[in-house]
Amino acid sequence: MKYIYRIYQLFVAIPLLLVWTIIIALMVIVGCAVGNGHFWGYYPGRWWGKAIIRLLLLPVKVEGREKLEKNKSYVFVANHQGAFDIFLIYGFLGRNFKWMMKHQILKIPFVGQACKASRQIIIDKRGPKRIKDSYDKAREVLKDGISLVVFPEGARSFTGHMGKFTRGAFMLADELQLPVVPLTINGSFNVLPRTNDWHFVDWHPLSLTIHQPLYPVGQGTTNITTTLNDSYEAVMSGLVPEYQGFQENPDQ
Repeated sequence: MKYIYRIYQLFVAIPLLLVWTIIIALMVIVGCAVGNGHFWGYYPGRWWGKAIIRLLLLPVKVEGREKLEKNKSYVFVANHQGAFDIFLIYGFLGRNFKWMMKHQILKIPFVGQACKASRQIIIDKRGPKRIKDSYDKAREVLKDGISLVVFPEGARSFTGHMGKFTRGAFMLADELQLPVVPLTINGSFNVLPRTNDWHFVDWHPLSLTIHQPLYPVGQGTTNITTTLNDSYEAVMSGLVPEYQGFQENPDQ
């Protein structure tokens, strides 16, 4: 079955996904230029993420959507097991959101232009002014029920385990007094580990666990630290035993 699945990927799934990615990127670019940016900046990406996972025949389980309030902005923080985290969250979280992402994403053909057109939050750490501009943009976006998704580890895991969480997302949530929602992703590392980039995908179930929102208690350093620690514990608690525990990530 392993080799049949790889043949399927090579001759069916990958060609269709490449074409679909270009179509979706163009849809986002044109749609955001002429229409409702909230719609075109999110829904085509949702269709893209869901189609990639479905086309690769990967089963998905989502738990906890009932914990979220309609039309409320959240800061979602998730562990970063692999590339398929993006497709899983885009396709199955079920909330209109923007990504907080590295500026290197803008260099990817079509995808980079679509991210820029849809006003994703690009974090550029090449100087204090660029960092400030990134956070100013995030403040403008996080309203009218639009949420933000962040990988606080800042880099994909090499082992499937979690590294440390950085403070940026929690500082922003504290400043805007928004609830933080921890997300636990399981299975993404098994589907495509970072060490196997540009290799065939392995079949494995994916799961997304939406934990209880963490509402701010006060404002300032204590709230930031408490929210970060509670988020980390919540995400860790949802991991399968194989990937429980901290392991340092040299990319952080």
